[in-house]
Amino acid sequence: MPLYLTRFSYTPETWARLIGNPEDRGKAAQAYVESVGGKLHGFWYAFGRHDGYTLWEAPDNVSMAAVALAITGGGALSSFETTVLLTVGETMDALRKADQIQYRPPGA
Repeated sequence: MPLYLTRFSYTPETWARLIGNPEDRGKAAQAYVESVGGKLHGFWYAFGRHDGYTLWEAPDNVSMAAVALAITGGGALSSFETTVLLTVGETMDALRKADQIQYRPPGA
């Protein structure tokens, strides 16, 4: 199954709710991805540009997109970015296919 890295940030209102009522949101994230047949590999909070990171496994892009849409539609986040991760083997396959593409630069 494909792996997905997400970066997210909470709204100030969400942080205020969590301060008033601390909750392990990793458990919620796990339930969301399991509902589409996936798995949560990790959930971390961070300092910096993003408040947290997750590593998910999902059956396909549509399933992961459904999870992302459900989460972002809830309004608790100010940002949510997803990156599809490729294995080394998938990257090697892409490199071999790229060699077969006759790319032409603009204006050439």
